[in-house]
Amino acid sequence: MDERYLSWIKQALNDCDWGEDSLTSGYFSQSCYIAQQVAEKALKALAYFRGAREVRSHSCTAIARELKINGNLLDKLKQLDQYYINARYPDALPGIAPFEAFTKEQAETAIEAACATVDLVLAELPPFQE
Repeated sequence: MDERYLSWIKQALNDCDWGEDSLTSGYFSQSCYIAQQVAEKALKALAYFRGAREVRSHSCTAIARELKINGNLLDKLKQLDQYYINARYPDALPGIAPFEAFTKEQAETAIEAACATVDLVLAELPPFQE
């Protein structure tokens, strides 16, 4: 079994804490971005656990489709993919910096989607020490 999945899921869990701290501190664009990263890393953990040799995509949606994940979670992942660039780069949104554009509600929804992704992945992985 490829043990790379452990590093990916552990980093996803650590990043999840970071995202929740950012949300609590009022860093909403950063919370949206890190939520996308949490979901991406968790999905990559699942792909490696299932035997993938390489996962090169940064799209949560694309990775989830490869893993045959669909339904409501897939819709949430589509939203998270929109934060990969827009929540970070000052030239991604016309005339406004990301920290000025994202709301608390968006950040809360993003963190919830990331947590749902992590929960789905953890349910398939064997127990491990953090």
